[in-house]
Amino acid sequence: MSDEQLPLPTPSQEVRQWAMFCHLSALLGIWIPFGTIIGPLILWQMKREMDPFIDAQGKEALNFQLTVAIASAICFLLMVVIIGFFLFGLVAIGALVLTIIAGVKANEGQPYRYPFTWRLIK
Repeated sequence: MSDEQLPLPTPSQEVRQWAMFCHLSALLGIWIPFGTIIGPLILWQMKREMDPFIDAQGKEALNFQLTVAIASAICFLLMVVIIGFFLFGLVAIGALVLTIIAGVKANEGQPYRYPFTWRLIK
């Protein structure tokens, strides 16, 4: 069995929880303007040195929230022609569902990659 086929060790419970918090901290955007970006950014900056799993999941959460912010801005521009209202609803519901799925997967110790994400932070 080559090194690429060996299963990765499961992260500790503390590491999994911090990775989950990186994803779920985006829900702060419900109450705090730009909280969807600020929450994951602060947690990722504070905990990324703790474990590579937290670093990877924090970057993934931040990249996804940046993508959602860009998509939301485009939807606001399209609200002039009405279609933006519908598209914004789709973006918001999709972001909520995918954020919760990512938090659950991270808590299970499984690395999660969001679909349709621009990976701006490497």
